[in-house]
Amino acid sequence: MKKILIKFIGLVLLVTLIIPTSYAGNKQRVGQAGAGELLINPWARSSGFAGANVACITGFEAIFVNVAGTALTHGTDLVFSRTNWLKGTEININAFGFSQRLGESGVLSLSVMSMDFGEIAITTVELPDGGLGTYHPQYTNITLAFAKEFSNSIYGGFAIKVVNEGISNLSASGIALDAGIQYVTGAQKQIHFGITMKNVGPTMKFSGDGMSFRGSSSDGPIMTVEQRSADFELPSLIKIAFAYDINFAAIHKVTMAGNFTSNSFTKDQINVGLQYNYHDIVILRGGYAYEEGIFDTDNKTTAYTGPTAGASVQIPFNKEKGQTFSIDYSYRPTDPFDGTHSLGVKISL
Repeated sequence: MKKILIKFIGLVLLVTLIIPTSYAGNKQRVGQAGAGELLINPWARSSGFAGANVACITGFEAIFVNVAGTALTHGTDLVFSRTNWLKGTEININAFGFSQRLGESGVLSLSVMSMDFGEIAITTVELPDGGLGTYHPQYTNITLAFAKEFSNSIYGGFAIKVVNEGISNLSASGIALDAGIQYVTGAQKQIHFGITMKNVGPTMKFSGDGMSFRGSSSDGPIMTVEQRSADFELPSLIKIAFAYDINFAAIHKVTMAGNFTSNSFTKDQINVGLQYNYHDIVILRGGYAYEEGIFDTDNKTTAYTGPTAGASVQIPFNKEKGQTFSIDYSYRPTDPFDGTHSLGVKISL
């Protein structure tokens, strides 16, 4: 156990040292990053927990929270989720993916998240009321991940994300990296530690015909003028987490979890969550995401008000192999708008 703990501490220090010091929270940099959709959790289970389960999340949904947790996929996980983001904005997020165990210790995962803003009217200086048709913004993130069980206590993984944002005549693409570690200890493996870094990568910039216009001087020919877009950085962050399980009579389990999030371009957060699991059939969860100024309605910098809630109903259809079908739901209240609702389906084979 002592050797395993030393290895875990070494891995944590390695991850910490490779993160540039500029990734510490800085109020003066708030709002300067792009690709903000990388911070949106589209999955129902973990979002209902306020994302506090960095240290204890397992299975496919760990691909967003802490990729190390995907190493605990038993066979195959198939997940689909539909999110009504900030209800009233008519913005929807579709996400799907799978994780597949390879051999005795490796797990390969793939996820796709697509953010749909609907149809928006095209306007110009001459026609501010539209009448020229519509355009359709689309954000897409594709994540490929690999995680490994290094021992019965240490799990680690990394993920590569392809990020794309665009409309018909303007787009930006980039690559981001995630990495994470989980450590489990205790007589009943009830103590969990975790650390993850997310969204580390080169800058992005927009390009395309949307950056050009036709113009001329007072006595010169008409020409096409192309403007240059400024580069923007990705919203990098690091999370350090702890969780503890309490088991009652073999069929009841309560999990308490929390983590600290150090953001590069937004305020740092403290996330806490509580989950009750009855016989792996009914799972209830709730949490709270706190950041500085969240109670100040006039000056807060997030639409979320802090609390989250969710539930899962998990139906076993092959108990011997641990195969289940589950329906997951989460709700995150917001002000303004009418909250964010996520509904998901998960099949474990």
